[in-house]
Amino acid sequence: MKPAGIVGIILIIVGIIGFAYGGLGWNTEKKDAQLGPIEIKHQERHGINFPPILSGLCVVGGIVLVVVGSRQT
Repeated sequence: MKPAGIVGIILIIVGIIGFAYGGLGWNTEKKDAQLGPIEIKHQERHGINFPPILSGLCVVGGIVLVVVGSRQT
């Protein structure tokens, strides 16, 4: 498969995830202190918010790249 097609498929997936979840998010756990066997930890939430317009642009751009990638010979 051509590189344009692969990038197009990735953009389509990112756009669908943006529509479904409103963005990408993940949690990280950080250790604050350790006093013997006792550990004090907290979780931080990180993420990227995708507006619906950006998600739509990703899907449309991905479709265009897949079509262009399949037409190249």
